[in-house]
Amino acid sequence: MQVLVALEARFNSTPDGHVWSPGWAHYDFFRRYLDVFDEVRVIARVRAVDQPPTGARRADGAGVSFASLPHYVGPWQFARCYPALRRAVHLAVLPPAAVILRVPGPIGTLVEKEMRAAGRPFAVEVVGDPQEVFGPGGVRTRLRPLFRWWAPRLLRRQCAGACATAYVTVRTLQQRYPPAPGVFTTGCSDIDLDDDAYVARPRPCRVASEPCNVVLVGSLEQLYKGPDVLIEAAALCAGFGLHFRITIVGDGRHRTELEALAHARGLTDRIRFTGNLPPGNAVRAELDRADLFVLPSRTEGLPRALIEAMARALPSVATAVGGVPELLSADELVTPGDKSVLARKLQDVLTDPQRLAQLSEENLSKAREFHSDVLRPRRRQFYETVEEATTTWLARPH
Repeated sequence: MQVLVALEARFNSTPDGHVWSPGWAHYDFFRRYLDVFDEVRVIARVRAVDQPPTGARRADGAGVSFASLPHYVGPWQFARCYPALRRAVHLAVLPPAAVILRVPGPIGTLVEKEMRAAGRPFAVEVVGDPQEVFGPGGVRTRLRPLFRWWAPRLLRRQCAGACATAYVTVRTLQQRYPPAPGVFTTGCSDIDLDDDAYVARPRPCRVASEPCNVVLVGSLEQLYKGPDVLIEAAALCAGFGLHFRITIVGDGRHRTELEALAHARGLTDRIRFTGNLPPGNAVRAELDRADLFVLPSRTEGLPRALIEAMARALPSVATAVGGVPELLSADELVTPGDKSVLARKLQDVLTDPQRLAQLSEENLSKAREFHSDVLRPRRRQFYETVEEATTTWLARPH
């Protein structure tokens, strides 16, 4: 059976017909659906380019193809493309296939409308919280208050109408966006870590006299990950006399703005922007060089970058958003958007080598809960439930 997977990630297509992902949504990610389904067809925005972006990876391949939607960025372009998007989605969902929506997002909502109109079953993978996404500081649009009111209601409707639900959290998103009574549901992170993602042992105590290396990994396309808050907090830390260097791994349209902010705060020599790095060894090398991972996000589902850092036994500080409190203790959590609180937390943690060593041990232990051997059986059961619901529906007279 074919499965249609609708998601918000954006892709690039080259003249040879191949599809490329600049981020996490590459072929290895979609291949997990092939554990149960015969074929995967991805419904997503695809833009034609002459050559793949630097660091991009193939997203299509054996068993994985794309139903390309018109490319847009932001609510105003979405509105202009809406008629073409509706037509493209209608054509994409015509085959008698299983349907999984990675929500929240407008593309999942468009596909859901088609499913409801046809009386077809659909499943959801809940990967974020729209109430946080449209909170202050994350998305710059005059429509943000409207979206913050409307989008959570859409997501609750989608979860309540799904034939099966999977959440990237264990309990947080389930409580806010509950499934319908009696349907199959599971908590299963998107991440898929094998043995090579883990270090063998926790880190020893660092030498307190050496400069502290801090790292953040995340897209700069939006300010969801709070890189601006980290830069402002770093300026305060410099005033405290803390010796540190910061590496920001990621790229996007806000990078130039963030580089200008670092320069304005006198931090040009302390903050390094790497741009996008290939997933795997290149990112792990940056994590292994760091003393602390910082994720001052304004919104999260269950952040894969944080879990990957924890698998490298890297002490971490993050904001108490989404499923982050399921990963870190309250002592390592800060209020989103508060540069002063983050600065004080960075100073407290980085000047305490014993605490860093303890956090290293705790994080490595917690990260083992996200090994692929633990998550794959849950994921497979979810896919099998979706396949069964679709098979049952197809067997009925229509």
